[in-house]
Amino acid sequence: MLPRRFDQARPFATLGVLLLVWLLLPFGLKAFTRTTFFELQAPFAAAQSYVQDLQEFWALRVRPKQEIIEAGRDLARLNAAYEVRLQENEQLRAEILRLENLLKLPPLPDHRLEPARVARRDFNGWWQRMVIRKGEKHGITVGAPVVFSGGVVGRISEVHLYTSVVDLVTSPTVRLAAAIDADTRPVSYQGGLNASFSAPRGTVEFVPLDINASPSAPRRLVTSGLGGVFPSGLLIGEITRLEISSDGLFKTGEVRLDDRLHSLTEVTVLVQLNPEDR
Repeated sequence: MLPRRFDQARPFATLGVLLLVWLLLPFGLKAFTRTTFFELQAPFAAAQSYVQDLQEFWALRVRPKQEIIEAGRDLARLNAAYEVRLQENEQLRAEILRLENLLKLPPLPDHRLEPARVARRDFNGWWQRMVIRKGEKHGITVGAPVVFSGGVVGRISEVHLYTSVVDLVTSPTVRLAAAIDADTRPVSYQGGLNASFSAPRGTVEFVPLDINASPSAPRRLVTSGLGGVFPSGLLIGEITRLEISSDGLFKTGEVRLDDRLHSLTEVTVLVQLNPEDR
């Protein structure tokens, strides 16, 4: 009877010994083991992402010609609109340079745009983290901003050889210095507790008392540029609700984020250039 009980308890004893050994290991060895395990997993995640891209390619190949022609027309209209925006952007850059020279201001930090495909997104952490297919080999650094056409995606929290981990703007661990559009007073944004596949939300704090927002009249929330990480003017979301905080000095509220954050397949990392590269 005793040997049988011992056989039943053997898996639990083995697990207990392994946990004890892990707890006694030095922190440096734990970090090395974790990084090594991530690097071993990275090729499988990247390979799965490449297979998905190949599936999408062949799915597009079998689409009817009429749909392809219509998509080409829509793309031509978008290209024409982007050409106009590009010209406006060049004019604004020239105006900023003129004002910097006139006021003798230091130049703003330049960034290099590094597009990256999303390699993996876990269901249990859908609104917390994602893995992209660019890493140290592509010049990605920890803390670099990540954006897409709808505004802020998040920031780089871990960098590995060929992959990087992004903490999403929807995560409670992300806090940004922000400002309400057309208002220079700084406020604070933080990600919220979002359930998987739900509409993304965040929170805003330290909003002045004279600012109002509602679902019918939302206010745009953008990055303020304070802190030197995110450039100013990047869209975070829209404030849809504000109420007076418990101390009565400011307002707090809810921020509605872009629904496209739910299905991102490609993002852009803003890699800051070195001063000698300007």
